[in-house]
Amino acid sequence: MTIMRRTVVQALGLGLSLPLMPRLAAGQAGDMITKAIPKTGEPLPAIGLGTWITFNVGDDPLLKDECAAVIATFFEGGGRMIDSSPMYGSSQPTIGYGLRKLGHPDRLFSAEKVWISDPASGAAQIKASRDHWGVGKFDLMQVHNLVSWEEHLPALLDMKAAGQLRYVGITTSEGRRHREIERVMAEQPIDFVQLTYNILDREAEDRILPLAREKGIAVIANRPFRQGDLIRQFEDAPLPDWLAETGASNWAQFLLKFIISHPEVTCAIPATTRVEHVRENLGAARGVMPDETTRRRMVDYVEAL
Repeated sequence: MTIMRRTVVQALGLGLSLPLMPRLAAGQAGDMITKAIPKTGEPLPAIGLGTWITFNVGDDPLLKDECAAVIATFFEGGGRMIDSSPMYGSSQPTIGYGLRKLGHPDRLFSAEKVWISDPASGAAQIKASRDHWGVGKFDLMQVHNLVSWEEHLPALLDMKAAGQLRYVGITTSEGRRHREIERVMAEQPIDFVQLTYNILDREAEDRILPLAREKGIAVIANRPFRQGDLIRQFEDAPLPDWLAETGASNWAQFLLKFIISHPEVTCAIPATTRVEHVRENLGAARGVMPDETTRRRMVDYVEAL
C-alpha cells in the first residue's frame, strides 16, 4: 500500500473528517467534462465509479477502509455516479460504509439495480439496497441484465412517477441480449441504458448508440477495461505521440477518453481499489476530447498492436 493511500485509510479508520484527507490541486475537481442526461439536461461527470468485484470485500475492516478511501478520492476529484447491484456481493454495504465515513456527500448520483427473478420481491430488494447505501431514494434504478424486466420496469416507472427515484434504466454486459435491449429502448420510456462499450467491444456503435440518440436515452459504459484485461494487454506498449494533444498520459486515460468522447456515451464506470487509479481515471474527463479522426486513429493504433 502506498504511503498516500495508507494515510487516507488510517484517517478514515480513525473517523477523521474529510479536510484531513489528501486534496487534489486547486481547480482539479471543478473542470471535469460533463455530459447532459438527455431527458432532463442534468450534467453528469463523464467518469463514474463501478463496484463490481472491487467492493466485494466482506467485513474486512482494512479493505472496507480502502474502498472508503477510493470513494473519498472519487468525490474530491469531481466524481458523482457510483454504480452497484445486489449481484455484487458485499459491494452495497461497502458503499454505505464509505458514504457514512464521508457524511453522505450531497454530490452523490446513486445508480443501483433490481436483480431478482421474482417480481413480487423487487420492492423488498430495492429497500434492502437503500438500507445498505443509507439513502432515502436512488437517483437511478436499473433492471439488471433484463431479469424479469417486463414486470420490474412498470414498477420502477411507477416509483419514478411517485417521486421515489429519479431515473429508470436497463442493463446488459459483454454484448448479451442486444436485440432485446433495442426493443426495450424503442418501446419503453426509459432514461438510461447500461452496456459494455470499450475500444475493442464496439458492437453498440452499430445500432444501440444511434437508437439512444434517437430516443434521448443516456448511456452508461460498463467494462471499460474488461476487468483490467485491456490495461494488462497494452501497458507495455508505448502510447502514440499524438495522444498528448488530448491530455491523456497513460493507458487508462487513453481507453477512457475513447469511450467518453463518443457523443452518445454519458458516463463510463471503471472500477478500482486504488486511489491513484481513481485519479488517473478521473483525469480522462479533463483536457481535450478526441474528435472522430482521433478516435479512428486510436482504434487503428490498438488494433495494430
